[in-house]
Amino acid sequence: MDAQGPPTRRSRHWFGAEGRSGMVYRSWMRNQGHGPEVFDGRPVIGIASTWSELAPCNAHLDRVAESVKRGVWQAGGFPLVFPVMATGETLMRPTAMLYRNLVAMVGEELIRANPLDGVVLLSGCDKTTPGLLMAAASVDLPAVMVTGGPMLNGKYQGGDVGSGTHVWKFEAEVKAGRMTVDECHVAEGCMARSNGHCMTMGTASTMACLAEALGMQLPGSASWPAVDSRRYETAQAAGRRIVAMVEEDLRPSAVLTRAAFENAIRANAAIGGSTNAVLHLLALAGRVGVELGLDDFDALIRQVPTLVDLMPSGRFLMEDFCYAGGLPVVLRRLAEAGLLHGDAVTVTGRGIGTEVADAACWNDEVIRPWDSPLQAAGSGTAVLAGNLCPRGAVLKQSAASPHLLVHEGRAVVFDSPEDYHAVCDDEDFDVAADDVIVVRGAGPKGYPGMPEVANVPIPTRLLRQGVTDMVRISDGRMSGTGFGTVVLHVSPEAAVGGPLALVRTGDRIRLDVPARTLDLLVSENELAERAADWTEPARSAADRSGYRWLYRAHVQQADLGADFDFLTGSRGSEVPRDSH
Repeated sequence: MDAQGPPTRRSRHWFGAEGRSGMVYRSWMRNQGHGPEVFDGRPVIGIASTWSELAPCNAHLDRVAESVKRGVWQAGGFPLVFPVMATGETLMRPTAMLYRNLVAMVGEELIRANPLDGVVLLSGCDKTTPGLLMAAASVDLPAVMVTGGPMLNGKYQGGDVGSGTHVWKFEAEVKAGRMTVDECHVAEGCMARSNGHCMTMGTASTMACLAEALGMQLPGSASWPAVDSRRYETAQAAGRRIVAMVEEDLRPSAVLTRAAFENAIRANAAIGGSTNAVLHLLALAGRVGVELGLDDFDALIRQVPTLVDLMPSGRFLMEDFCYAGGLPVVLRRLAEAGLLHGDAVTVTGRGIGTEVADAACWNDEVIRPWDSPLQAAGSGTAVLAGNLCPRGAVLKQSAASPHLLVHEGRAVVFDSPEDYHAVCDDEDFDVAADDVIVVRGAGPKGYPGMPEVANVPIPTRLLRQGVTDMVRISDGRMSGTGFGTVVLHVSPEAAVGGPLALVRTGDRIRLDVPARTLDLLVSENELAERAADWTEPARSAADRSGYRWLYRAHVQQADLGADFDFLTGSRGSEVPRDSH
């Protein structure tokens, strides 16, 4: 069979092959009912789906995939859905972050190994979006992302309930005696009332928005609710668009430029986005060879106010954000302030400034005007330095308590989150409101996987006294739905002998967010003596072999995005050898 199409199209090496090889590839595909016309040289489009009933945020992606397929067929392509590992913080232990790099590895290898000319990336939960973006960047075939959309707003007793955010609030209310356990059980059923990912500005919503800000998702598509018909309409449009991208040879390397990352960092500040975006953007930049460091995040947000009034920083939820105009409004306001690289190319083939030039805001309470922001310029993710975090740490200012942004207190130290939870409810727990809770052993290597445990609950005794926030410090992460004055991603982590490993209960710690410093007030000589006595923590049997061994052996520190050291850079889309 003599398949037509450009000779450089990858799929022709399979479906246009002569002899036994071509017969093998075509005949086995025909057992699904495909006629010979699909092998005529048309673009073959892979639809990488992270659908799984074990990942509730992604459980509707099978239906989204059908919409993408319609679009691909409409545009004259040949769509083929294939599964990629799903990860969700909702169920996975010890943390879905342990498997983000595995999602990227599996996605990359499947894209490269199969007869694909382009790929549509279907994601939902917060780790699948960056994982698939990393995979696509490493292969560098034409790619467009379709996120699954947020859930509808939660509703409880006449008010809005935010996924994740209200988990922490309800837990505190129960512990403080202001809410019964039965009331909490009713409330939890009101929190997640439709398909979709978190409808707060958690990491899933943040990464969906940043995929759009980077130019990898169709403009205006990040915020449509998962159950809105327009979610499926945009998925179908993405299916049509990827066929054109193959014809244009528009690849991630042309979209994921330094300008695109700067746009995404500023957008993250404007939306009050998750601190986890720092890790994911750093890892993605490493895949495409864009120089990006922690200091860039701090410098780029200095002129950007928080414009979006969404939980956990504000009042509203993603449904409200969508109906107010969504991310295009935010990007337009950045552009009007001279803080958007408007010529950065998107998957449409046009500059992002052109795409958002006419964006209209329908609710200035949800998306604030530039001169009336939710929080002042520079209130986004702060990057800290000091002797407690020589390679940096981060803090989400928009979710912190202003009175704690400059604070000195006594350290109360725990070697694991479990150690803290074992005592936090005790009435005789020796802790005061102005103490600094340190939870270590939660970094990339230490847990392993860097779980979302840094915003440990306030001790129950203090909650009953009316204390609602304390300074907490960890080498772990915090859910994007979380809130509080929490220092995160301390690097180097305790498990590799970083200064966090040397802190002892009773030491004094000083946090000064305006000055961007975090310091342990212990002499250098004393710290040197403690370092000489430090020994690496023992590891469980599960950490000594298998994937967890691979992870611990090769994961980089948080300041490098916690990617594997052997996965940085792009490996391209060269056609593998034919074994037939």
